[in-house]
Amino acid sequence: MGNIRDIKTRIDSIRNTRQITNAMKMVASAKLRKAQKGIINARPYADNINRMLATIKFKTKETHQKIFIQPKSDAKTALVVVTADRGLCGSFNSFVIKAAIQYMNDHPKTDLFCIGKKGFDIFKKKDVKMIKSYTGLFNEMNFNVSIEIANDLKQHFFMNKYDHIEVIYNEFKNIMQQNVIHKQVLPIPDVEELEGVSLLDFLYEPDEDEVIEELTNKYINVEIWRILLESSAAEQAARMTAMDNATDNATDLIESLTLNYNMVRQAAITNEIIEIASGAEAQNQ
Repeated sequence: MGNIRDIKTRIDSIRNTRQITNAMKMVASAKLRKAQKGIINARPYADNINRMLATIKFKTKETHQKIFIQPKSDAKTALVVVTADRGLCGSFNSFVIKAAIQYMNDHPKTDLFCIGKKGFDIFKKKDVKMIKSYTGLFNEMNFNVSIEIANDLKQHFFMNKYDHIEVIYNEFKNIMQQNVIHKQVLPIPDVEELEGVSLLDFLYEPDEDEVIEELTNKYINVEIWRILLESSAAEQAARMTAMDNATDNATDLIESLTLNYNMVRQAAITNEIIEIASGAEAQNQ
């Protein structure tokens, strides 16, 4: 059972840990609300730009625009892996890293861009070609950061260093669920269904190429920004759930240890009473 002092010390330690996990849960909850607001604002704009580009691609059967040309099977790939900068968020990071490792094993011609310190810490120890890493982005989410990343990716893509760019990240579904998403960002994926794609004819001003170029810039900037927001919200939701479970486990453990403490204490008191009674009886004899 252990002695009373050791049990009391352990109860105090777990109680302090519970205060920390509960505080982290509250902080994650506040950050999650902020991230959800950002997603709500970003999703409609990003979806409309995607729809506009899909419409242009559907209408442009023959095009020289690199953003619309699908790569060949032996294409060279840039893979962007988005993880968190910190842990204590359950399986949030491990699922993304596992999916990235599996993809790179299946596609050897893949270079890596890491967003988030946890992914960087893992992949720097592995035999992979890491082109660039971005860490410390999620402390203060800023649209300018997504523009910097988007410009790096655009430069590599349009200078023909890579035939396509793919991203693996966690998408926020709800507080209890985050989905690992693997999507192609560049070039624009083929339209599999025509829902939301306009079938009307258009006149372009100033011209089609300039419109596509401008939409491409906006598309990549906003798409990277949305991915960062999705990952941030998913991270906070995962951390909130993990800390809530940790708090509940700490409460259960404290209750169990308190019961054990009371049993040990009661046994000690009983022993003392027996010793006193035995001593008094011995003196009477």
